[in-house]
Amino acid sequence: QVQLVESGGGLVQAGGSLRLSCAASGRTASINVMAWFRQAPGEEREFVGAIKWSGGSTFYANSVKGRFTISRDNAKNTVYLQMNSLKPEDTAIYYCAARKSPLFAAYTQAYDYWGQGTQVTVSS
Repeated sequence: QVQLVESGGGLVQAGGSLRLSCAASGRTASINVMAWFRQAPGEEREFVGAIKWSGGSTFYANSVKGRFTISRDNAKNTVYLQMNSLKPEDTAIYYCAARKSPLFAAYTQAYDYWGQGTQVTVSS
């Protein structure tokens, strides 16, 4: 099993920045792809972006491309989501997810493990 714990959420004004962290523990050697999703009230969970543990290649949703950056620290088993130029429509609960497959995927069913989520609120 793998446990994922997100942190770093909070309240920020439009145009501001936040950095989320996702710490993985347990059988982390089984993980190949880490991703961030978000879910706004009344909406479905939406893919934000993903990163491969090996090599660090990334893949982003068009809605965040150029504003959000995913990085990882393999030694700490931690993935980060740097969010810049935040907009009110970025308000959501942000979830970290992990996948055993080495392929990128943008749908929730592809991921094997999930964190509990962290709230991000962007005020206008």
